[in-house]
Amino acid sequence: MASYAGVDWASERHDVVVQDAAGEELLAATFNHDEAGLTVLCRTLVRLGVELVAIERPDGVLVERLLDAGLRVLALHPNQVAATRSRFRASGGKSDRFDAFVLCELARTDHHRFRVLEPDSDETKALRALCRGREDLVRARQALCNQLRAELERFWPGPVGLFADLDSPIPLAFLERYPSPIDARTVGEKRLAAFLARQHYPGRKNPGELFAKLRSAPEGRAGEAEITIRRQLVLALVAALKPLVAQLKQLERQIAKAIGQHPDGEIFTSLFRDPASVITAAELLSEIGDCRARYPTAEALCGDAGQGAVAVESGKRRVACFRWACNKRLRDAFCTLADTTRHWHPWAQQRYAAARARGQDHQRAIRTLGRAWCRVVWRCWQDRAPYDPRRHRRLQQHCTVTIPTSSGPRPDLAATQRMLGAAVTEMAAHRAEREALDGKPTSAIPLGG
Repeated sequence: MASYAGVDWASERHDVVVQDAAGEELLAATFNHDEAGLTVLCRTLVRLGVELVAIERPDGVLVERLLDAGLRVLALHPNQVAATRSRFRASGGKSDRFDAFVLCELARTDHHRFRVLEPDSDETKALRALCRGREDLVRARQALCNQLRAELERFWPGPVGLFADLDSPIPLAFLERYPSPIDARTVGEKRLAAFLARQHYPGRKNPGELFAKLRSAPEGRAGEAEITIRRQLVLALVAALKPLVAQLKQLERQIAKAIGQHPDGEIFTSLFRDPASVITAAELLSEIGDCRARYPTAEALCGDAGQGAVAVESGKRRVACFRWACNKRLRDAFCTLADTTRHWHPWAQQRYAAARARGQDHQRAIRTLGRAWCRVVWRCWQDRAPYDPRRHRRLQQHCTVTIPTSSGPRPDLAATQRMLGAAVTEMAAHRAEREALDGKPTSAIPLGG
């Protein structure tokens, strides 16, 4: 007879409850989070013939060990478990053992409502680790940069607005050479020009403009002792930022290499006009994964990506609410995709403009466009095919240019290509021509949207 298990995981120990198909308790124990404890836990679950293990996380060492032992895992969202506790305890009490019991009951009675966890490939896990590691380092860089900016504004605001980004290599090198107004007293236009030349400054502004901007900044009134201390703080922050910026560049190169070697890499890089835009493409790939059963429909992907609103209905009242429970990283990646494509992709421009015309604000319109892109991405992902404008029916309908003739409107191939550039091919215009000649639309393989 099959049995079911619920595991309430923690950093030091895991509470486990095992029941048979009738709900009779077979085991209630606690296992330590060490090699011996995990080994005994997996062996015990296999010996008891556990068919499904419910747990409140989709990854980690514990989940990997359960999968490696041949066990099937249900990764449940904490909100689902929290909403189920009241089925078994009206008092609102909570404990780790009770949570393990709730997880076990969900695995025993409601397992048909959840999907079994299918692990991604090693390449996808590696890319996900790169993307999430870069995200953490970006947060750390931003925190240090904000601290450096605040420190400069307290006694020397001049360098703050001198360059576009305070945490890029050139301004960091400038602050390393001139960390205080006392050090910068000898800086003239020629010396600044020589410094910029050594740093290979791209020349967006000439040295005269930068020098004038530096000298026009307000002067602080800090004393010599205070300037000495703040100078040391600036040097310390610069010393912390420089290797962080260098490591981020290295990580971005590794991400570009990893997505280029991934079997699904071309699917996601094809969504962007600039081939160098690999960070968002890598985030999309790593968060969606390569298990096609994870998102059986496009709407499932829309929901997990936070692009679809949550409908709340009661009687005659029906409202659409913001979707809070979703994959936040995936939501950010789709919003970035939507926000970038609305500037150059004709179909995306039209969808965004239509959403704004309906009264949606910018963020809501971006999610509306992101939901449309979810359908396109899901279709490409399921078919294992890169994005092809020739198969995007909505794009072709939006961009085909027709001209009036004595026998009726005809598509203008040259005007269509000029309007859309490389995104519309001769095949799209030929399809439109056949539709005009036949008087009815021809068959097309749509890519959502």
